[in-house]
Amino acid sequence: MAPMSTAPGIHRLSPFVELDRLTWSRLSDEIELPLDEAEIESLRGLGDHLDADEVREVYLPLSRLLTLYDTAATALNNSTNQFLGQEHARTPFVIAIAGSVAAGKSTTARLLRELMARWPSTPNVQLVTTDGFLHPNAELERRGLMHRKGFPESYDRRALLRFVADIKSGALEVRAPKYSHVTYDILPDEEVVVTAPDVVIIEGLNVLAPAKIGPDDRAALALSDFFDVSIYVDARTQDIERWYVERFQQLRHGAFADPDSYFHRYASLSDEEAEEVATDIWRRINEPNLVRNVRPTRGRAQLILSKDSDHSIRRVLLRKN
Repeated sequence: MAPMSTAPGIHRLSPFVELDRLTWSRLSDEIELPLDEAEIESLRGLGDHLDADEVREVYLPLSRLLTLYDTAATALNNSTNQFLGQEHARTPFVIAIAGSVAAGKSTTARLLRELMARWPSTPNVQLVTTDGFLHPNAELERRGLMHRKGFPESYDRRALLRFVADIKSGALEVRAPKYSHVTYDILPDEEVVVTAPDVVIIEGLNVLAPAKIGPDDRAALALSDFFDVSIYVDARTQDIERWYVERFQQLRHGAFADPDSYFHRYASLSDEEAEEVATDIWRRINEPNLVRNVRPTRGRAQLILSKDSDHSIRRVLLRKN
């Protein structure tokens, strides 16, 4: 057989199967949508344009695929037990969701939590965001990292790795710090408790980051070593910037208006001032983090949801097995 050509103009193979939205949506033709309009509204993120059509056409077939993967993991565990002649309980199925600030990964995570919990095989689905593993503000100030909050070095990576490792080790109860988006800080006396779940969804900026190389050139474990499936929510940089600025404008009349909000000082800004401040924050902090740390992990995902300028999913890329 002649070797495959890699010359310009010749179709190149990809590790992903690429499906446009219409093709992907046909995979849910026989599945009834389990959420009503009110439930979808409650799951929609600020600035996101999620509607029943998108849930039906994109997220419903995705939830079905994930439950098939979960079923396959059960079968694999049964085969392993049979081979070993031992009985080991299956550990929770862990799904990672990554992507930029303002890309819509939180909406994706909440929606998949609700949809997967409707499938008979996965009734107990729990969601944890990596925000709880940010170092407290006092520690970030001590390290001079407040201006890099959200960058990999602003997280307690050891604690996060230990948390996910405990889940995949089959611990009956695992605890995580709780984060407040009002105070923009860790809540010292509160925790998120994950108890015997069927599925755990881990959502965060840097969950697909590769392992850190130690001083002896040895790579440590990466979070992704413990994931069963990973999803990246993707969009063009200019679109995400616009969504970020629009969301900032909306927050001035919502969360920022709370006197206890860390960002309360922005509530009284004019539209022009708010746009200038939001654009500055985006270009100093969020865009560099996206370009240097977040987007380079996109190719590590098993599935990529690619968004159009109006926040709608336009195509799905699924890694070949």
